[in-house]
Amino acid sequence: MLEPVDLLFVNAVVLTMDTNLSQYEPGAVAIKGDSIVAVGFESDLRNQYLATETLDCQGKVLMPGLVNAHTHVPMTLLRGLADDLRLDVWLLGYMMPVEREFVSPDFVRLGTQIACVELIRSGVTSFADMYYFEEDVAKATAEAGLRAVCSQTVLKFPSPDARFYEESLAMARDYIQRWKGHHLIVPSVAPHAPYTCTPEILRASAELAAEFDVPLHTHLAETAIEAENSRQEYGMPVIPYVKKMNLFEAKVLAAHCVHIDDGEINTLLHNHAGVAHNPSSNLKLASGFAPVSKMLEAGLNVGIGTDGPASNNDLDMFEEVRLAAFIAKAVTNDPTALPAHLALTMATRMGAQAMHIGHLTGSLEPGKRADLILVDLNPLHNSPRFRRDTNGVYAQIVYAAKSSDVSDVMIDGRWVMRSRQLLTLDETTLLEQARDYARRIDTFLIQREKSILSKLIAIGGATQGETFEVQAKARIEHPAPVLEALNSPEIEILYRRHYHEYDTYFSFQDPSQGYLRYREDEFIDDKGQISNVRYRLTLLGPAREFQFPSDVLLSRSRFIAPATHSLRFYREYFKPVGEASIEKDRLRWRVLYQGTEFYINLDNVLQPSLGYFLEVKSRTWSKKDAEHKAQVANHLLAFLSASSANTISQDYIEIVKNLS
Repeated sequence: MLEPVDLLFVNAVVLTMDTNLSQYEPGAVAIKGDSIVAVGFESDLRNQYLATETLDCQGKVLMPGLVNAHTHVPMTLLRGLADDLRLDVWLLGYMMPVEREFVSPDFVRLGTQIACVELIRSGVTSFADMYYFEEDVAKATAEAGLRAVCSQTVLKFPSPDARFYEESLAMARDYIQRWKGHHLIVPSVAPHAPYTCTPEILRASAELAAEFDVPLHTHLAETAIEAENSRQEYGMPVIPYVKKMNLFEAKVLAAHCVHIDDGEINTLLHNHAGVAHNPSSNLKLASGFAPVSKMLEAGLNVGIGTDGPASNNDLDMFEEVRLAAFIAKAVTNDPTALPAHLALTMATRMGAQAMHIGHLTGSLEPGKRADLILVDLNPLHNSPRFRRDTNGVYAQIVYAAKSSDVSDVMIDGRWVMRSRQLLTLDETTLLEQARDYARRIDTFLIQREKSILSKLIAIGGATQGETFEVQAKARIEHPAPVLEALNSPEIEILYRRHYHEYDTYFSFQDPSQGYLRYREDEFIDDKGQISNVRYRLTLLGPAREFQFPSDVLLSRSRFIAPATHSLRFYREYFKPVGEASIEKDRLRWRVLYQGTEFYINLDNVLQPSLGYFLEVKSRTWSKKDAEHKAQVANHLLAFLSASSANTISQDYIEIVKNLS
């Protein structure tokens, strides 16, 4: 008696992409509900199964849907916004300002829906996403019928969906709890990258992912600067650093991994991490070439991702797979590197394994979900077909096929595209809504180009110190009590510096632009000689976020750039309406007090003659931590013999302005 099934695909070139790369021609696949029941030759399956519906594939390739292992799908709405720029200019001058202004649940939903149209049309059935308001990404993805690992971003910076990282982590926990077990969505947490997260964020994210047994999605070792900074700051490369932060206690999906060595590859392998290779994005942003061949030789699960459509600028996995194969050959100077069948494996089964969903999808095998596509290899650009080599069909798909050759897409046993007609999304309406966003964003950026920040970004080298800073400041009569207090056992001095600083502040017609400070820092050695000189620009925005008792401030938003031009150049370039100069002698200590790290500045303001000031500062990334540090800062200020009656909440430029 024949076993009943819902659907039987017949007359197909079946590429299973299983570990044996099994092929069947003419092949068949039997589907029941959301899963694959059997895969094999057509004659065998016709003798075993009775289908409610039999579909003649007309000689097309029937294969697993492609797996996009790393992207940021809502950024379809930022596609083409700013291109051919340095990464810092692109990110700080355009992406982050626009995201702060426009990213919302509605923005995310629309961007995701547009992405799903593009993904379905190009044969993608599963993807790994990382963005803000990720639950809204998950909702839109599930409604469109795609499978995804949807990862809630966590940053030490304020983000469009959270002012403090604790809020992002709380959002991630709540979201994971409610979505775990969903038939299409695997909820996940995404500490953005080591350089945008504190050690606490990395550890907490890993603990959260491990607690719920969900993936952890992050960026690792994307740029040479990131790798070098990790060595300088932590004394070790990126991968050992995140291992020390217990990141690999979770199931890690690591995007990029461009700048890693053999030892780091082995660390990733031994900790069962998956890697998402993003060739187009890495080329476009000049990040370098990931050692993909070495990773594969070591046995790592390496998938292929498009990255976000603002840095690629599309979600076409056919294009990405082809490029991955070509780059591997060029980098190794070996035309046999990353052959077509292996490149396609990375875009299917291996990509799913890298995302930690290989038990669900990525290959056509009994028990796995019915995530599959039909690809027509008969168009002119892919003809004729040679049959003597069984690997020839993989070469056809990787080197000649286009995303437009995908005719039908099924996910979880449900059709989402038939004969190139979308079944779950209205493309025309979505594009109209996207055009409206583009008009609004254009208007915003036209106005923003008039800002001092944009002009600072435009000359290059600017980095955002989007840190919260707890600071307490007081006037003091004489430095002697402070110097004496610093020698007490209650304070552990980590290091001491001596500077002579010359500050020039530019002010502008619009006070909301803040002040632009040009600083010449002279480093004074133990002999009182100048050992080094540093020049910097700092844009000081209206920075007060909170004010704690005794004039302790929580401030943020400073943009810093190296000052590579003369002061005359900056006067002419920025055209300030006002200018003020301040000269001071500064002693700085980095200390531990009551288990908390602080910077202590003892300033003698020489010009204008304002006398001595004592500053206590500490960086923080969370409101709770800020409240604690504000209290400790007050204690430290008092311990250093500064009276609370003399505390002030003004920057030096504001003090000078009030005196004039």
